[in-house]
Amino acid sequence: MNQQQELIYNDLKTRYKKSTLSKREMAHELGISYSTIDGYIAKGYGIPNYKKLGKAKNAKVVFNIIDVAKFLSETIKTA
Repeated sequence: MNQQQELIYNDLKTRYKKSTLSKREMAHELGISYSTIDGYIAKGYGIPNYKKLGKAKNAKVVFNIIDVAKFLSETIKTA
């Protein structure tokens, strides 16, 4: 994990106090709507790796904070 990923990871871990984010929390972090997250999942791009908890169509989806930190560090532009 590089320094930027570690900073993002620590920030997320401090704010959420857990190791995964829900779709709603992920939408908040990306500044997009909940339904956009669903669209990205359906298209298979635009979001970090996720895990679907169950086989049902509406099964809960979670994002591992480590994957979120990596994704954000690769997509955030720095000056």
